[in-house]
Amino acid sequence: MKNYWTKAKVEKLSKLWGQGVSARDIAEKLGDVSRNAVIGKANRLGLSKKLSSESQTIKKEINASSLVPSMSGCKWPIGHPGDNDFYFCGKPVIPGKPYCGEHCLIAYRRKDSHQKVKKFFKLNTEV
Repeated sequence: MKNYWTKAKVEKLSKLWGQGVSARDIAEKLGDVSRNAVIGKANRLGLSKKLSSESQTIKKEINASSLVPSMSGCKWPIGHPGDNDFYFCGKPVIPGKPYCGEHCLIAYRRKDSHQKVKKFFKLNTEV
């Protein structure tokens, strides 16, 4: 089995990987090496991608969302979590439930309630 990883290729890989160049671009620059080979070699060399400031910001936002369980009001989400106008309902909750009465009706529907409504309308059409 031929070793495709020469000392020069390993050094170039290490340099480019440290600069944050994508594995696909590194593979193209090295030539005769696949993207997966680049990733595998980087892992074997113990190289790791540094987190960009954007991904660190995302992690901070995710950690901030872990505060929701300690919130005392209704935890029904209003809007999309990524939007600036996203919030939780916040109305007083029903004891033992995470939601207010209005949102409990939506969240905790009985399976058979739909069947009862269907049956009701079937009976009324036969009259």
